[in-house]
Amino acid sequence: MYRSLGIAAAASILTARQALCDGSPARHKLQDASGKTGNAIPCADGTFVHPWQPPPREAIKRALRDEEFDVLVIGGGCTGAGVALDAVHRGLSCALVEQNDFAAGTSSRSTKLIHGGVRYLESAFKNLDWSMLELVDEALHERKFMLQSAPYMARPLPIMIPAYSWWQVPYFWVGAKFYDLVAGRSRFVPKSHYIDRDEALHRYPMLKGDGLKGAVVYYDAMHNDARMNLGIILTAVQKGARAINHTEVVSLLHNEDGRVCGAKVRDTISGEESTIRAKVVVNATGPFSDHIRKLDDPNAEDIIVPAGGVHVVLPDHFSPSDMGIIVPKTRDGRVLFFLPWEGMTLAGTTDSKTGITMRPQPSAEEVKFILREANRVLSRKVTKGDVRAAWSGIRPLVRDLSQEAGSTAKMSRSHVILTSESGLVTIAGGKWTTYRRMAEDTVTAVLREHPDPPEEARSRSSEIQLIGADRARVVVGQDFDQITITLRETHGFDKDTALHLTRNYGTRALQIAIIAERENLRERLWPKYPYIAAEVAFAVDAEYAMTAEDVLARRLRLAFQDRDACVSLIDRVLPIMAKRLGWNRARQREERENCIAFLQTMSTLPLPNSA
Repeated sequence: MYRSLGIAAAASILTARQALCDGSPARHKLQDASGKTGNAIPCADGTFVHPWQPPPREAIKRALRDEEFDVLVIGGGCTGAGVALDAVHRGLSCALVEQNDFAAGTSSRSTKLIHGGVRYLESAFKNLDWSMLELVDEALHERKFMLQSAPYMARPLPIMIPAYSWWQVPYFWVGAKFYDLVAGRSRFVPKSHYIDRDEALHRYPMLKGDGLKGAVVYYDAMHNDARMNLGIILTAVQKGARAINHTEVVSLLHNEDGRVCGAKVRDTISGEESTIRAKVVVNATGPFSDHIRKLDDPNAEDIIVPAGGVHVVLPDHFSPSDMGIIVPKTRDGRVLFFLPWEGMTLAGTTDSKTGITMRPQPSAEEVKFILREANRVLSRKVTKGDVRAAWSGIRPLVRDLSQEAGSTAKMSRSHVILTSESGLVTIAGGKWTTYRRMAEDTVTAVLREHPDPPEEARSRSSEIQLIGADRARVVVGQDFDQITITLRETHGFDKDTALHLTRNYGTRALQIAIIAERENLRERLWPKYPYIAAEVAFAVDAEYAMTAEDVLARRLRLAFQDRDACVSLIDRVLPIMAKRLGWNRARQREERENCIAFLQTMSTLPLPNSA
């Protein structure tokens, strides 16, 4: 009984150990005169925990104005979020500002893979490139960490490499086995293996059978990138970080010795300006790194070479729900993935030079390229009418200043940390999978610049699990299937909605169920997709969503899944947000216009008439 109640009421909780560390009561007996438990959440053993609610935005703004921090992080993507998380766990006070929304840039526009990089491994052996092999080794170690840090969200995914020539079978098999070997004890996923033609077509029925000799299956992992990013942010905030979105850096502050000592910032929603004081400033702005570097030193030489990666989203019938495909060499030598993601098929990515913008847009030629390549390997013809969304991300590749920039496919994917003469620490390059290691190295660099670093400042980030992971194992013992079952049996949600909530919120999924029942917000926002209205309310209440784009693109992921359906949903989302944020009709019209402008960049096709 208590287990069912614990799951049914479970929310974003402070676990026993973490609650005590924060100085607040953790688990205890609690009962009022009527026998009710108030706001406490009952656990399986009859004790209770209190839900954790993030500090309101206004309280964070006051703290940013009034306090001096050990470190100010500029940038709320995965790297900046990781820096904040690592810093607070080393005893540093930390502020973080993001000019748009958390993960609004590159970190929400990835291929969704947590991977070492099979093509990097191939390149390492072909070119005898030890540094590339080290990059794969590092990424495979971090893959294990990410699978452990958010076990409800990150999960292993088998990926098939189809072989259409007999020589490819041993070639792919040996490559996959080396991939397993490099991972070693950090593998944490099943071993790669060969399957014959019949098994390959059974496992991936949409695969072309003509000439197919067999396939090699290896394992990597997948996640919901924007929500993973948000989980890192909230876990850092839970430990004491002050993080705020929609706040841009106007200028950097320098003291009389010329050292960077903070930043002047502007709230892009209210227009209010303020200053944040910090002993060390970190530039973790990805493609925008050079812009921040030039605020420190106008003569700083550019180090970022932006590479555009386009993805196309197709209906789920183009891929099974439990198997991906990699095309190791397209006609122009690039790599292409077909992956099941959030009930859709994700196809991509391209690799080409691009400009730097917060709203990159795919070109029609890049989308056509992906469709042409899809039709080379899939048995069912893919047309532009099948495309539900198409979007572009910008990878911040780092240029070697001693060489001329060449093909972006040959640029470094490893990360680089630079410290300017004034003490600005810039972290650039890298990839999603290695965000934690990048953050650890960055905070180590911060400590070298800090005038009074903590005596004991060992990084603990590899031991941290994220919010929603039932970290003390007191709610469901990290058996997240129990949450799904309770959502279905106790709260009456459909199977796909229950799975969606569990895989994206962990224990916090049941807080959404409570909101759905209490405020009559349990209805689906769109019949085809598992999102419910209560998620919009939760995004505003507990996840710092400030705009309709924040909700539709990065709390829910519908903008990345089905652009046209998303257009139709704006008018359902706005009233829920308006009630919580106090928007009048004029503000709602402004939000609608801004969201429509964003959605225009999520496809190469014109907007539907409903826009």
